[in-house]
Amino acid sequence: MLKKYAIGIDVGGTNLRAALISNEGEVIKKVKEPSGENVLESLQRIIGGLYTDDIAGIGIGIAGLVDRKEGAVLASPNLHAVEGVNFVEPLHNKFSVPVFIENDANAAAFGEKWIGAGREFNNFVLLTLGTGIGGGIVYEGKLANVAAEIGHMSINADGEKCPCGNYGCLELYAAAKAMKAKVVSALEKDAESILRECCKGSFYKLTTEDIYNAALEGDNLAREVLKDTGRYLGIGLANIINILSPEAIILMGGLIGAWNIYVQEAIKEASKRTFKGLFDRVKIIPSSLENDAGIIGSAGIVFEKLNN
Repeated sequence: MLKKYAIGIDVGGTNLRAALISNEGEVIKKVKEPSGENVLESLQRIIGGLYTDDIAGIGIGIAGLVDRKEGAVLASPNLHAVEGVNFVEPLHNKFSVPVFIENDANAAAFGEKWIGAGREFNNFVLLTLGTGIGGGIVYEGKLANVAAEIGHMSINADGEKCPCGNYGCLELYAAAKAMKAKVVSALEKDAESILRECCKGSFYKLTTEDIYNAALEGDNLAREVLKDTGRYLGIGLANIINILSPEAIILMGGLIGAWNIYVQEAIKEASKRTFKGLFDRVKIIPSSLENDAGIIGSAGIVFEKLNN
């Protein structure tokens, strides 16, 4: 008989989050700590704090291109500390349970399909909008066994070089890093903005939340940056819709807090660039699991793999 719980882990560029999850998707206990340089050591410690004898297995969602068979991370442009590291074998040896690894956005997509906003759709794409942009694809009711590195589709053939090695990647123009870089560049050129007083005058420390709050107060620079980055996101959405014709695109991550400016601008741009028949059929909606999608999905993958 399959055990009742799994440990789901979400390794991001900033934080490492983990939880004890039931086979019905209920979060029993949750922990979070910064992603350090030695991620494997951090994982061993955090799993040890959650481990019980009723654990069926461990699921790890990690930002980057993963080799599921070998249990290693091939590339992670926003988290170089995990590149080339085999996580599955040492964790399996230490805890004596099955360990599975998946891209973090794919894991989040699985979570949304299992108990979240994706339950009613057979075909959808999930985008994580944060420091970078990740993607997960559910096709015919199942997680597609593809890289889904949507943030690294090139939307500007002559654009700047991305840490991934490509040029003009979507996340260079539409993610949080792009937002902050645009604001800082404008402020360095003496643009007028209330953001100049942000973080006690050290505007290099500003966050995307600061930018959004300034936009709500009518700050022109903040609104222009949110709309500009939203427009680029819209180009990415249009490409997804035209290629995959999903029933839904589910958006999650810190940037969806700026839905009524950033995301609405993206939807507006996508509508101009997509076949009307395809755009009219797609729903662009927020995640219902929010920040827990990755940890829930990672645990759900454990149950699915072991059940099959």
